[in-house]
Amino acid sequence: MTNKSLKYSSCGRQKGQTAIFLIIFFIMFIILSTVEFLTVSQQRVSGNIIKSISSYYVAESGIEDALWRLKKNWAMPATSYTLNVDQGKAYVNIGGMLGGSRTIISRGDLSNMIRKIRVVYEIKQDAINFHYAAQAGSGGVKMENNSIINGNVYSDGNIEKVQGVGGVATITHSAVVSGNGNIIKSGIIIGTAGTNPPDQAKAYACDGATINGNLYYVSGGSSNCTINGGTTTVLEAGPPYPISSEPFPISDAQINAWKYGASCGDNCIFNGNYTVNSSVSLGPKKIVGDLTIGNNVILTLTGNLWVTGNIIINPGATVKLNTNYGSTSGVIIADGTITSENGSLLLGSGTAGSYLMLLSTSTSVDNSAAVTVKNNTEGTIFYASKGIVRLLNKIRIKEIISGWQIYLDN
Repeated sequence: MTNKSLKYSSCGRQKGQTAIFLIIFFIMFIILSTVEFLTVSQQRVSGNIIKSISSYYVAESGIEDALWRLKKNWAMPATSYTLNVDQGKAYVNIGGMLGGSRTIISRGDLSNMIRKIRVVYEIKQDAINFHYAAQAGSGGVKMENNSIINGNVYSDGNIEKVQGVGGVATITHSAVVSGNGNIIKSGIIIGTAGTNPPDQAKAYACDGATINGNLYYVSGGSSNCTINGGTTTVLEAGPPYPISSEPFPISDAQINAWKYGASCGDNCIFNGNYTVNSSVSLGPKKIVGDLTIGNNVILTLTGNLWVTGNIIINPGATVKLNTNYGSTSGVIIADGTITSENGSLLLGSGTAGSYLMLLSTSTSVDNSAAVTVKNNTEGTIFYASKGIVRLLNKIRIKEIISGWQIYLDN
């Protein structure tokens, strides 16, 4: 009986040891499985984070690509396109112009991980302030009979009526003539009676003109004009002059920046004379030669133009900004002369605040004007700070004239 009892006790201990081993094994299995699960989960989370970050950079690449395209041609039409970025894709949408800005949305997709970026690209106007309807350099303002400037005038040279006996030339608001010895000459009417505050004329001297407002002249000068307001003597002549010179509103650096934008790459450069014989859209573009715009055609600018030669806008032609310009403005630059023939139209985008400027860098100061605008032309801004801007009969300039000299025919 005793030996049999001992045999049963040994078997029970073996079964107990097996149970403990199984429990330990089970616990270790659970621990290892948990660790593996956590490791795999962590790897999956880490992988998703990496993919998400990568997807963000894919979307960002789409934004950078869109900004590059707009930098080349910010007036480009609204568009959507797909950009391949390594193993991902960026789905890019460039919105149309709205209030001087454009919205860009880029959706990055890498292994079905989606990230989206939205930016607003603002088109800032160049900081150019035109303070006068007409601004002339030392060549002054020359006006023939019955010519009218409706607005304020500034000049570094004389303001005078030329050619013809009798008749007058009129500046409807104030006029300023800078420098020592420059005057307002006879045959000129300046100002409109009854304005509040009164219009005014400022010059070293006034000789024979009619001032419908107040006159300010320099001590040492003279006042031999008809004054329908008050007369005030300002400081002595000599530097610093009491009526100081003002620079032109557009710097050479700004003009060079516009030129650079027009010649943005090989596809933007045309070598040779360029003739527009049918209605087209053009820009940005550098033309190494002359530009001729044919009769009665429409040239729509989608970017600035730089012409190294001369520009001729033939009768009945229309040059206008694309509607994508919105409230912003555009410019055509010529290193040579610009001639706008009879009946041509020069227009902005159609949105308020949008203007087209024709700018010549020509240094012509003889009878060959840098900018010539002929009969029945309608335009916005004409600019030639180193040359003559000459306006012939029946011209409606809606905005600004700036030139070394401004010459108005009858």
